[in-house]
Amino acid sequence: MADEAQGAWSEAAVDHFLRRRRIAARDGAAIRWFHAANSKARAGEAARSDVHMIEADVLLRDGLGGNGDPIMAHPPETDSDITLQEWLKEIASTNKGIKLDFKSLEAVRPSLELLDGVKQHLRRPVWINADILPGPNGKSAVVDAEGFLDTVTSFFPDVTLSLGWTTGWHPGKHNEGYDLVMVKEMAQICSALSQPVTFPVRAALVRQSISELCWLMQQSDRYSLTVWTGKEDVYAVEDLLYIRENFDKSRVYYDILEPQNSEFKKAIGIEQ
Repeated sequence: MADEAQGAWSEAAVDHFLRRRRIAARDGAAIRWFHAANSKARAGEAARSDVHMIEADVLLRDGLGGNGDPIMAHPPETDSDITLQEWLKEIASTNKGIKLDFKSLEAVRPSLELLDGVKQHLRRPVWINADILPGPNGKSAVVDAEGFLDTVTSFFPDVTLSLGWTTGWHPGKHNEGYDLVMVKEMAQICSALSQPVTFPVRAALVRQSISELCWLMQQSDRYSLTVWTGKEDVYAVEDLLYIRENFDKSRVYYDILEPQNSEFKKAIGIEQ
């Protein structure tokens, strides 16, 4: 049972959901996302929705009566009305894949211990995410790459890793993209890994980084991109279409906000 779950964890999300006949084509854009399911209400809404993948953020509770339990929250929040244990119980009863996003190394081990306890109920994609390298305009602290990868792979050698760069985006300025130094550093880290890796990339920074990201994707067929957006980011649907034209459709996922998400799906003829 556990082996079967682990097998699903290393299967590409497009292949898993195509095999389950939940998408019509081997196309990452067909995968629907629910972003920031970080409260009881949001987790419940995600569980009842028709999405394929649920993304949520994990922190250690800041000593507020929980002995540092892993909770679902995104900085600057330090508390939540739902623990990771409760969240996993809710989502395990669905057929949805999950992406857990870690902002600190301290939260990883206790969270993976909880995940280990429910893994036989999760025969679907499981992604573990952290920003392990500084990226374009990034100010946030990175999660220690070696510590993160050692911890995750010691628990789950087959889980899909989502490995990103810290980024920033500034309105009214020229925002640098992902440069060759950044992608080569990531490629070097990932060359030692055997499991699938998806690289979360910020939609507003991708167009100016196409050649660098194409180079990165050419390094292994285990790699994919997950395009995401910041709440305040300004970018055009044309940027998403440009990404789509430059990469294999089965290797790019789009976890993007409205209204661009609907406009993009309409433009490419995928029903919401």
